[in-house]
Amino acid sequence: MIEVKHLHKDYNGFVAVEDASFVAENGKITVLLGPNGAGKSTTIKSICGLLKFKGDILIDGYDNKTVEAKKNFGYVPEVANLYDNLTVKEHIGFIMRAYDYEDETFADELLKLFDLEDKKDTIAKELSKGMKQKVSMILALLYKPSSLMVDEPMIGLDPKAIENTLKLLLRLKENGSAILISTHIIDMIDNYYDEAYIMDKGKIKAHVIREELKDKTLKDIFFEVTEGEEINNEELDLSV
Repeated sequence: MIEVKHLHKDYNGFVAVEDASFVAENGKITVLLGPNGAGKSTTIKSICGLLKFKGDILIDGYDNKTVEAKKNFGYVPEVANLYDNLTVKEHIGFIMRAYDYEDETFADELLKLFDLEDKKDTIAKELSKGMKQKVSMILALLYKPSSLMVDEPMIGLDPKAIENTLKLLLRLKENGSAILISTHIIDMIDNYYDEAYIMDKGKIKAHVIREELKDKTLKDIFFEVTEGEEINNEELDLSV
């Protein structure tokens, strides 16, 4: 479970995130949506422990900067961050040793899933952008984290890889993992998410539960919240 409680972050007086609270629960796919400048990137960096902030962020009940939290947490960044001169196989070996994980069978399964079996001995700088993103996904999933955060997971992936990624996220959800996805491609996740939080101007403006929606779609609510005039979260009926 990923819990964000009263997150506040400002940069020299500019408030990027103000009193933001939300939860990505176990066994659910939770989506964080928002237009450019909404505060999503700051929130993601805070969850990863890359920024100092006010408030509390817990991973499976542990403070997000503790070793215990990091053992349970997987992160797929928007832009893959790999070592140029390490092969795909060497990246996998590095992560397996770091997390004291020995299930090579699952590593092989992931390589097959993302069509990278023939790229195991290729160094990272020779991979395409899409392939690097696939490797990044494999490295985050390799040790089967109980909480996973994915930032724009479909950027740079081909249609087959997108479909496989979504199926894999569903599989992780069914196994009880908490999955938090930050994206602006609403159509891509519309049939897969369980809950969504819409962020704008540094604040959480709406909490959407998919099974409670009736006539409106997530996209409808997103535009109402981020473009409508004086729409109050307390007044917005998300189940009509």
